[in-house]
Amino acid sequence: MTAAAVALRVDALRVVRGGKAIVRSVSLEAAAGEVLGLLGPSGAGKSTLFRAIAGELPTEKGHVHLGGDDVTSWPLWRRARLGLGYVPQTPSVLWDLTVRGNLEAFYRIVHERAPTSREVSLAAGRVNLGDRLDVAAGELSAGERRRLELARAITRTPKVLICDEPFAGVDPQGAAHLGELLRGLGESGVAVILADHHVAEALHICTRATLLLDGEIAASDEPEAFRDHPLVRGRYLGSWQRSLPPPPPVK
Repeated sequence: MTAAAVALRVDALRVVRGGKAIVRSVSLEAAAGEVLGLLGPSGAGKSTLFRAIAGELPTEKGHVHLGGDDVTSWPLWRRARLGLGYVPQTPSVLWDLTVRGNLEAFYRIVHERAPTSREVSLAAGRVNLGDRLDVAAGELSAGERRRLELARAITRTPKVLICDEPFAGVDPQGAAHLGELLRGLGESGVAVILADHHVAEALHICTRATLLLDGEIAASDEPEAFRDHPLVRGRYLGSWQRSLPPPPPVK
């Protein structure tokens, strides 16, 4: 991967919480237009790694580069303004605000100004929430809330989009729609990095998959080769991995 193609680079990142190293020494790169799946069992350190990359958690060692900038010491809001979108694992909608209110609030954070009505409508339309602008976030379905969180993260088209468990709690139809949205963002040139326990959905949209075990990268390859890797088969997918549908061809 050439330096010009790298949208995100993580170098030897170590994150300690409660005196325990959750992320031990992780190095990875994501290119513009790539959909990278960060997969692994519960407790592997995926969410902790994402939170550190996004700027929610401090790091003990290592560096995070967004494009050509070392953002290791930057807060989340400053990374967002540089082009890092982040959809966390836990629900983050502002429940009492409408879809419109949520988008307006986050637009001000990223753009440092209030959005126009047209900009809000366009942001909602990108995730098929154009007809739900005046509905309170607390009244949305799980899939709609996930789409709202995604819309907030891409109010300014990011260079890098991190999605932690985007399919969690979402019905199959909603998961398929979210998958198409994420794949479309990758095809438009965004580096998309996602973690999810819905392995089939994740591998369907990934161009590359990486296995995280015990806070360290254990394997990384294109989806089909990834599924056949001995560590992936033995320690992650197990006996049911062969029942997963094959990934679609990369266009």
